[in-house]
Amino acid sequence: MEASKYGLALHTTTPELGLAIANFVGGNFSEGFRSQVWNLERELSSHLHQYLLDFLKPQTWQDIAFIAVAKGPGGFTGTRIGMVAARTLAQQLNIPVFAVSTLAAVAWELGKKENAKIAVQMPAQRGQVFGAIYQVAADGLGLTTLGLTTLLPDAAFLPEVWQEKLASWDNNYQLLEAKSGLAATVTSILQLAYFDWLQGKRPNWEEALPFYGQHPVDL
Repeated sequence: MEASKYGLALHTTTPELGLAIANFVGGNFSEGFRSQVWNLERELSSHLHQYLLDFLKPQTWQDIAFIAVAKGPGGFTGTRIGMVAARTLAQQLNIPVFAVSTLAAVAWELGKKENAKIAVQMPAQRGQVFGAIYQVAADGLGLTTLGLTTLLPDAAFLPEVWQEKLASWDNNYQLLEAKSGLAATVTSILQLAYFDWLQGKRPNWEEALPFYGQHPVDL
């Protein structure tokens, strides 16, 4: 990435807003990295734009090379707000937008130093649980981390079905619980997007889709 170009990440799947920005050098966060979390709750939709503008300074929109956004699972309204904002900005700026799993961000934040498989679970509605399994990806020599490989994609499970899935891995995993403070993993959203950027991926804004996992209301 050019020295003057930055990646910008949004996390809105909970009542908190998480923002992060960084100019990457050599695959690591540079001195230009910064992040912040605000508890906005119902004010998220009305104040997101202003928080973005204030947070972006001293950079400008022309400095942004890509946008990353948490795609869910999470709250329906918050997830939708973040996805719409990211897609709109990417379309207007003609830059890629990376939609990153909320569960993947937790896996990277808490398990990135482990080479073992990482299972992440998160409470869902109607007695279900969101779950997924990842593994830290590296190059052929195991020297360079390339992000995460998805072994079991994000999905909503009945608790007993999720336990069956875990049992099939013979305890060869690290189990993480995604409960609170998820907006702080916006830094992981940004870094996972950057790994994809390094691999030459440039997803169009139309490819960025939310993952709700469940219908927002009972039928």
